[in-house]
Amino acid sequence: MNESSPIRTDTARAYEPGPATAPARTRRRFRPIRWLLLLLALAAVGAVAHRWYDARGQKSEQHASGSGGGRHGGKRGGLDMPQAVGIAPVTTGDMPVVLQGLGTVTPLATVTVKSQISGYLTEVKFREGQMVKAGDPLAQVDSRPYEALLAQYQGQLARDQALLQNSKLDLQRYQTLNRQDSISKQNVDTQGALVKQNEGTVAADQALVDQQKLNITYTHIVSPVDGRVGLRQVDQGNYISAASTAIVVVTQLHPISVVFTLPEDDVARVMRRVRAGASLAVNAYDRGDAHEIATGKLDTVDNQIDTTTGTVKLRALFDNGDEELFPNQFVNARLTVDTIKGATLVPNGGILHGSPGAYVYLMDGDEKVSVRPVKTGETDGNATVVLSGLKPGDRVVTDGTDRLKDGAKVRITEGAQASAADGKATQAAGPQAPAADAAKEATAEGAPQQGGRRRHRQAQ
Repeated sequence: MNESSPIRTDTARAYEPGPATAPARTRRRFRPIRWLLLLLALAAVGAVAHRWYDARGQKSEQHASGSGGGRHGGKRGGLDMPQAVGIAPVTTGDMPVVLQGLGTVTPLATVTVKSQISGYLTEVKFREGQMVKAGDPLAQVDSRPYEALLAQYQGQLARDQALLQNSKLDLQRYQTLNRQDSISKQNVDTQGALVKQNEGTVAADQALVDQQKLNITYTHIVSPVDGRVGLRQVDQGNYISAASTAIVVVTQLHPISVVFTLPEDDVARVMRRVRAGASLAVNAYDRGDAHEIATGKLDTVDNQIDTTTGTVKLRALFDNGDEELFPNQFVNARLTVDTIKGATLVPNGGILHGSPGAYVYLMDGDEKVSVRPVKTGETDGNATVVLSGLKPGDRVVTDGTDRLKDGAKVRITEGAQASAADGKATQAAGPQAPAADAAKEATAEGAPQQGGRRRHRQAQ
């Protein structure tokens, strides 16, 4: 075919890419990128406008509140908000010096009653749990075998007594004949020996009689001490053996003792008071150390220290009239060694500890606090003796100290005002009332601002 043919030329032109096709494809490829850039630009403009609108709203709120550091004036103003605290006054009172140790209620007498003779138990005369006195009957053992033996020994004693009497009369005759030289001295001495022999036999018979009388007494089993009987350990009708079969346990409850321990470092302080003749009070508390059970007196201190634990044992006596203390009960014993008179007292919640030592947050007026180092002494769990750094009438922060610092602004809560008024009414109630009113007013003023702020953000 001729290359100059119009048919070939047109076909070739139809398949040859023209200059108009390439720009169209290029426009389709770059059109999404332009839309993305446009959206990003719009988002940036919106963010700038939103930030500018917020800044304008914050400026208007600060202007309305009167200062840039108000309660609701933004983040910077929130850091200057007064901290709500509870306070308590520094008072004067007596502080007991108390030493505490773990103790066990120990009866002064615990007796396991057993029979001293063997035989059948014919009667039980006590009721389980009954209070008995020393000498009260508890049980009865069959006494008939011992009564029969007593009769036998009494007959033997009467016979031997008659022989002794006859030998004595013969000795008197022999002695008379010997003085008349009618009998030899040997016969007199022999008769005298026979008298001694009969006297020994009579003495042995008398011992047997006394033993049987004692056995008959032992058939009546009685309580050896005052106390309470426990559960019956043998029933009526059983054969009991001497000194082996337990009948019942009697425990003395009035008075009762508590044996407790104290560290060896406290022994010298206790012994000084004991040698001075002081009567030291001991309070017994329950296992949780919350409820006081009984009050007694220190009786004695052990004569040595336990080397394994480094503690010494002490015994306290309690009347236990209401029987609150029970044998082998675990208690917490508190020994009052001394009492500090007229001490400066601070609640334990106000004493803090840090690198400089013990310190408190002292109220400086009604709106500020300052750090005051103190030197502390004895404590009873509720209050602590302050040896230096405070004086009676000062007010210290007891609640809300975790966010305070020296010179921080505070506001006193209503509960703290009432507590301070109870402790020191004339000093605490007057100046704290205006602070509470100011706190209420500040809260009332701040409430609409917070509500408006929330509504403003919801509108956005």
